[in-house]
Amino acid sequence: MQSPVFVDVSYHYDDDIRGSSQSYQVVLAAVVALTVAAPGYTSHERSYSDNSFEFAKILRDDRHQEDDGAYNMDVETDNGIVLAESGSPSAPGGAVIMAGQYSYTAPDGTLVVVKYVADENGYQPFSDLLPVSPEFPHPIPDFVLEQIRRAAEEDARYGSYSDESNDSDDRLRSYSAP
Repeated sequence: MQSPVFVDVSYHYDDDIRGSSQSYQVVLAAVVALTVAAPGYTSHERSYSDNSFEFAKILRDDRHQEDDGAYNMDVETDNGIVLAESGSPSAPGGAVIMAGQYSYTAPDGTLVVVKYVADENGYQPFSDLLPVSPEFPHPIPDFVLEQIRRAAEEDARYGSYSDESNDSDDRLRSYSAP
């Protein structure tokens, strides 16, 4: 009888663990190197020091509040901004109606003055510099008049659409859930 032959088929995990550990170390070293080499930000780069903002000093700030809810205020800055506003709770339900104006100098040197009212109809600004819609009735283009005429002819020829005519349609009343 032959003696059994033993073959070492065991797997040595030590080699893989050691190799794996070394690859993790290489990856970790690469990440650290990239992090250190990346451009950093210093505190002065994150601040808003590009001088694109102009800081204005307040020359006047008068605010007065009455016991009944009425108020007025006047504000003026050294760069030419002026605000004057007053309001009182005289709208229905105690809502405050405000009126006032503000002005400033535009970058091109134009003096901008805006007067406004805020009441139950909303905020309503008034200024020569604000765009305005054309006065109505403005001339209606011919193609629009033609479309209106055609629609009237179709209504006369086929009858106008109304919900009442569809209510009598049996198909609508016979609908049932699937």
